[in-house]
Amino acid sequence: MTDDQIKNRALYWRATKQLTVSLLLVWFLVSFGAGILFREALDNFSIGGAPLGFWMAQNGSIYIFVLLIIIYCIQMTRLERKYGIKG
Repeated sequence: MTDDQIKNRALYWRATKQLTVSLLLVWFLVSFGAGILFREALDNFSIGGAPLGFWMAQNGSIYIFVLLIIIYCIQMTRLERKYGIKG
């Protein structure tokens, strides 16, 4: 393995960890934050007649989780192309 390949793998792994941590942070903020911590503040707004805090805990977080999976797949494909990793 050449030095460039070793460097690319290290950079790829670092970028992968950064992406994973950032998406997990969003996941935490949406599930725990919107569903529990900020529920009362969000309940001042409504979606389809349901309080926003309740809606986020029941429905919105699922939509966000699916969106995070899509973002993860797109970003990992870009990282693999950028660093020449075959996945």
